[in-house]
Amino acid sequence: MSGSDGSIDGRQLHPESLMMSYGYRPEWSEGSVKSPIFQTSTFVFESAADGKRYFELAYGLDEPAEDERPGLIYSRLNNPDLEIAEDRLTLWDRAESCALFKSGMAAIATTLWSYLRPGDVVVASEPIYGGTHHLLQHVLPEFDIMPIRFGPSTTVEEVEAAVGGRRVGLVLIETPANPTNDLIDIAAWAVFAERHSTPDRKVPVAVDNTFLGPLFQRPLEHGADIVLYSATKYIGGHSDLIAGAALGSTEMLAPMRAMRTFMGTMTGPWTAWLLMRSLETLSIRMHRQAETAVRVADFLAQHPKVRRVHYLGHLEADDPQHELFKRQCLGPGAMISFEVDGGEKGAFRFLDELQLVKLAVSLGGTESLAEHPCTMTHAGATDEEKERIGITDGLIRLSVGVEHPDDIVLDLGRALNT
Repeated sequence: MSGSDGSIDGRQLHPESLMMSYGYRPEWSEGSVKSPIFQTSTFVFESAADGKRYFELAYGLDEPAEDERPGLIYSRLNNPDLEIAEDRLTLWDRAESCALFKSGMAAIATTLWSYLRPGDVVVASEPIYGGTHHLLQHVLPEFDIMPIRFGPSTTVEEVEAAVGGRRVGLVLIETPANPTNDLIDIAAWAVFAERHSTPDRKVPVAVDNTFLGPLFQRPLEHGADIVLYSATKYIGGHSDLIAGAALGSTEMLAPMRAMRTFMGTMTGPWTAWLLMRSLETLSIRMHRQAETAVRVADFLAQHPKVRRVHYLGHLEADDPQHELFKRQCLGPGAMISFEVDGGEKGAFRFLDELQLVKLAVSLGGTESLAEHPCTMTHAGATDEEKERIGITDGLIRLSVGVEHPDDIVLDLGRALNT
């Protein structure tokens, strides 16, 4: 018999199988094999007493009884599509809870506002996505929240010295880093966060896992408290939606859910439904993209007009990051950055000659995408910051899609040779 816990005869099913039905029962919706789109703003209460109880739980005025779930009130608070998509996404990261957001930046910003207060410092890795970088460096300081940045080679002692006696509010890590694929040791910074925690206030470690997704890295298993995604990318996977996600324990996500309610940053039912569609093929897409990326990276590494390739699958045994990759990652993913001859002029010439690969930002879609981080996604960083974190004029970021690998290599080779 199939169990409601996702098992058959006591044997737990794999996430690839559970993506088709987990969290949904067809008998609730006229036997529809797929969840309908609950395109509604509000829900009817069966009684006034029910309405009262639902609000008691929604506003934290009372604790739910055993096996009691909050009732449906209003789609800014909860919606069946939202809840089903959240339940399914927990399976990949083996998380207790998930919260979906309007965008990846909405997930990141809501996390920061939930845990940071004036006077705090936020310890954050670099390089990091350009939007996150701007939020850290330019927006948070206006609220007396100061960033302390560290790179792959920065020691914990150096960060401790920079913190001084100030309160650490949160540790934010993006690994692999956008766009250089640098790795950050999650476990090491979890120890740092624990050292700055107190019995009544835990310093959370939040990890942006967008580049590797839940298939090739599981930060919660290495000491992270919160996993963040731009679900627009691999999770959505078709370049047709904008969404974000946060995963972790129910306790860690509680303040974020409350902040999401009052900031209105949750995603809507249509986007949640699209995410359910995408989750069904997540494993197929990501494994195909990763397999193709090996071929593409190997081609780029031997091309005379490519100076350097940043690809996790090429880490040599003597590279300081090789051991970390083996310990922390389950695969190299499908993101490649590479430096071409000729600086910005050479990079632009290459990008303008692409025909199959699309010149566009974003990543993780079915189509291959290439962009110029220095002048596009990371344009807001200063020249000094770009130099420090390795974003050169000739750097190209490539997201490998599901096209035939021979055709991707053909397009890249033609553009490089033009």
